[in-house]
Amino acid sequence: MTATPTAALSSFPFDCNGLALPEQVEALYEQPVTKVRTVAGAEAWLVSSHHLCKQVLEDSRFSLKDTAAPGAPRQYALTIPPHVVNNMGNITGAGLRQCVLKALNPKAPGLEEWMRQTAGRLLDDLVAEGAPADLRNGFAEPYSAQMHCHILGLPLEDAPKLLRSLDIAFMNSPRPIEAARLNWDRDIAHLTDRFDDPATTGLMAELAALRNIPAYAHLTDEMLATVGLTLFGAGTISTSAFLTMATVAFMTRPDVRNALTHESVADALEELLRVNLSIGDGLPRIALDDVQLGDVLVKRGELVLVLVEGANHDPQRFADPHTFRPERPNAADHLSFGGGAHYCPATALAKKHAEIALETLLERLPEVRLAVPEEQLVWRTNFMKRVPERLPVAW
Repeated sequence: MTATPTAALSSFPFDCNGLALPEQVEALYEQPVTKVRTVAGAEAWLVSSHHLCKQVLEDSRFSLKDTAAPGAPRQYALTIPPHVVNNMGNITGAGLRQCVLKALNPKAPGLEEWMRQTAGRLLDDLVAEGAPADLRNGFAEPYSAQMHCHILGLPLEDAPKLLRSLDIAFMNSPRPIEAARLNWDRDIAHLTDRFDDPATTGLMAELAALRNIPAYAHLTDEMLATVGLTLFGAGTISTSAFLTMATVAFMTRPDVRNALTHESVADALEELLRVNLSIGDGLPRIALDDVQLGDVLVKRGELVLVLVEGANHDPQRFADPHTFRPERPNAADHLSFGGGAHYCPATALAKKHAEIALETLLERLPEVRLAVPEEQLVWRTNFMKRVPERLPVAW
């Protein structure tokens, strides 16, 4: 059975306000595969139920790589070179995957202590400056950016230099963005220079050393630098957005605040990931063949978007999905890290990053609260992540 799309398609993404699940999501469960119009003007199948989202992510007939192919229908214009879209596939093909996974290991010697010290230092700086403080720009983003510089082996002064590009790199735009290309070229040149800096350590030093091994002679400095830059960009924006939205939930949802006051962050983390609304777009795939998806026959070449927040609030998978329950037995079934071949390789690191940051925040500032009415939060528009521009807090 093939669904017939309506003449007037809903625009996607939905509301950028992160205080509640967009109202359109509830209606989607009656038709969990439905046509929408993307920012780029393309038609796409939006998938919202948990089991169908999981099917798309795990089925090799739905390709991430091909979303960057010339002429493919797109969610929005690319802000990175097309070959980078399938970067983890490129890394695996180049034999670099183990090198990267080693760098992303949260059990690396001293890393947890480094994260605790860094989170504490940033919060001490905010307290010293006095309330109100901007918890996103003064804590979540620098903490995430500095951690990624640390695991890459870059000096911490590189964090703000690389961070400044992400506001543009993760825009949802219908057209190519000149500033994104300029930022990319500048940052790649900077990381390439770091290969020859004796102070460079960590993953970047390991990548630099590969240049002396004949088996890796086909890898250019630019290709190796791309590994570092994409890891920094995707890792920093994802972890900082989740951390920001977790603190928003703590300060605006009594059920979350009550749970985190009485439960350990570690015990509540999977449920925090499930209810988190930081993923503001859809996970894109191109159908490589005709595929039956529920009641819809998706045709070869069509764009499919996985709505993570829909899957994570699907009442067929999560009983009473709008209630925060740390003891929920299947909370870890959320799709916040994707699934299938492109399941996020930094999952364990991202969880530890958030756990330590939230623990430190609640230990140092247990009375942290919004310093403005929640309706006055300004939400970033035309962006791949759902975040407030500023997060003013007091304690």
